[in-house]
Amino acid sequence: MPINFSSGVKPIFCPGCGDFGVYAALTKAFQDLGLDKDMLLVVTGIGCSSSIVQALGCYGIHSLHGRLLPVATGARLANHDLTVVGVGGDGDGYGIGSAHFLHTARRNIDIAYVVMNNQTYGLTTGQTSPTGQKGYKTKSTPFGNIENPINPLAIAISAGATYVARGFSGDPVHLAGLIKDGIAHKGFALIDVFSPCVTFNHMNTYDWFRERVYKMDGHDVADKGAALKKAFEEEETGYAKLPLGLFYRAEKPTYEEQDITLRSGALIGQPMPTKEQVLAMLQENV
Repeated sequence: MPINFSSGVKPIFCPGCGDFGVYAALTKAFQDLGLDKDMLLVVTGIGCSSSIVQALGCYGIHSLHGRLLPVATGARLANHDLTVVGVGGDGDGYGIGSAHFLHTARRNIDIAYVVMNNQTYGLTTGQTSPTGQKGYKTKSTPFGNIENPINPLAIAISAGATYVARGFSGDPVHLAGLIKDGIAHKGFALIDVFSPCVTFNHMNTYDWFRERVYKMDGHDVADKGAALKKAFEEEETGYAKLPLGLFYRAEKPTYEEQDITLRSGALIGQPMPTKEQVLAMLQENV
């Protein structure tokens, strides 16, 4: 019998929000992997998307704005037996949390990071986010956004992430497969998700995405150059073509495997140093 990963608490998303599709994809991925609810930790930041942790029937931490990846990293390094999944929004992860995103990717921490990308700050009622396209009119850009949007896929690939994919919340079955493979992958996995905000973003709607998204076929996911080329395709085509699927995957040692302290096992299983050992270590640094 499939494990129920619902907490019984209803998500607070607006009716029609793309984040409902992400919630369905997450729970399906957890079920398909047969994860143990008692050994699954979901860490979120702040924003509409981050409230998803309350609706999931597993351990969860609703952390600080932009700080979910450091919290998730700490949990993963402390207990290697945990499956750690970060879930947040584009403003949370690519704005205030951009430095943590970059460094978690380059360290190749064994975490799957699902980002609900709606190009807007929904919780604070609709300002443009770092992924908002030029010309996008919001409360903070009433005459149209004049800033160039960042490309999270290209950043992740360049920084050292070893699994980089993108899905669409309007296709939760396909998205569930990407999330499932990202969780199973050993290393840092980014799953960026086009997740329409039906309340504040009237530019990037479900129909807008459905006219442009397509699933990649025949793409060499081991070729970093090809992956970067695919990541920039949306910009080069003026957002006429938005590829979905796995862009890049590599098998490389994780941070946990390379750290000399962690080779002895997760921190939670290691003995606390004695007073004498602490004093000896302090004396060594005098």
